[in-house]
Amino acid sequence: MTSTSADFIIIGGGIAGASAGYELSKVGRVILLEKENRPGYHTTGRSAAIFTKSYRDGDPLINALVVASEAFFKAPPAGFTDHPLISPRAMIHIASKDKTAALDDLHEKLKRINVASRFLSRDEARALLPILAENYQEKVLFEEEIYDMDVSALHEGFLQGIKAAGQDIISTAEVTGLHSSGGLWTVTTSQGIYRAPVVINAAGAWVDEVAALADIAPIDIRPLRRTMIMVSAPDDMDPRDWPFVMEATQGFYFRPDSGKLIATPADEHLSPPCDAQPEEIDIAYAAHYLQETTTLEVRKIDTSWAGLRNHVADGYPVVGFDPAAPGFFWLAGQGGFGIKTAPALGRITAALVQGKGLPEDVSRLGLTEAQISVRRLKR
Repeated sequence: MTSTSADFIIIGGGIAGASAGYELSKVGRVILLEKENRPGYHTTGRSAAIFTKSYRDGDPLINALVVASEAFFKAPPAGFTDHPLISPRAMIHIASKDKTAALDDLHEKLKRINVASRFLSRDEARALLPILAENYQEKVLFEEEIYDMDVSALHEGFLQGIKAAGQDIISTAEVTGLHSSGGLWTVTTSQGIYRAPVVINAAGAWVDEVAALADIAPIDIRPLRRTMIMVSAPDDMDPRDWPFVMEATQGFYFRPDSGKLIATPADEHLSPPCDAQPEEIDIAYAAHYLQETTTLEVRKIDTSWAGLRNHVADGYPVVGFDPAAPGFFWLAGQGGFGIKTAPALGRITAALVQGKGLPEDVSRLGLTEAQISVRRLKR
């Protein structure tokens, strides 16, 4: 096999690898390797993303990454996309009438991170969501400044930006060998051999398997299966303007999509890295929760799917060079928030790879390298 050299080799073409490649293409030669026949086949391509600053009850670390990405979504670089990356969407948080204390608690948490929210009257709630079940109308929290996200446009914009910079995106390139010698990493794949001083491991659920090829200790990535279903709305109702609905105590949600409704039971089942498929029990739970919180009767599931949300033990991203393997950079653990934080994490990756520290705007939001460093997992 012939070999090709670059400044940076990125393993994984999902949203993490694509955003990093987009930023690194501005400063050096990039080769992005994707083992599937197209980038984003797994988690990125199965996301039901919504841009919200309240993820995980407004966790300050993740909130900082979301806020640092907001400007990019609202005003992407010229030529990045022909479509808006975000569009306004109402969002409500609900709870059964015996669990409304959870909404009060969330309201206070959102205040602490300057996210505007307000309680709706029953009439307001019913006007916004005519199918909301009576048991969930006691108290409804409306969150301001929520947006649908065009995941395809975002991912494709990153990939097209990489190509426009003259860089290579190589699909069907499963990594079969990885070793370092003389300050260079050699990556052997089914498509050829590639060499660079820096390898970025953005392989999603497979990051530990990639690291094992180089005898690098794992970060114990935990791929968690998440199930989604899609059902039709009642014939006499148009759900396109209905809100994104999040249940405050268990985290299940539903939302309009393409004139129908998609819903999840917010399941998180530990899974090996794989092409995730939904289980019948989780499909049933999704339908159950949708019926419990609305007046709908789910008689037919139009379609269902599953994806993997990849976490480490503390639930925060892993971004940085491995302390025991010079030139080996981790970009992992973005399960559940990878899309909405991709612009910030792409910039952070490019800055840290170049030894520049965190971008100034990110630091001002209170994020530190230590919070996302792989060192916290390898003590």
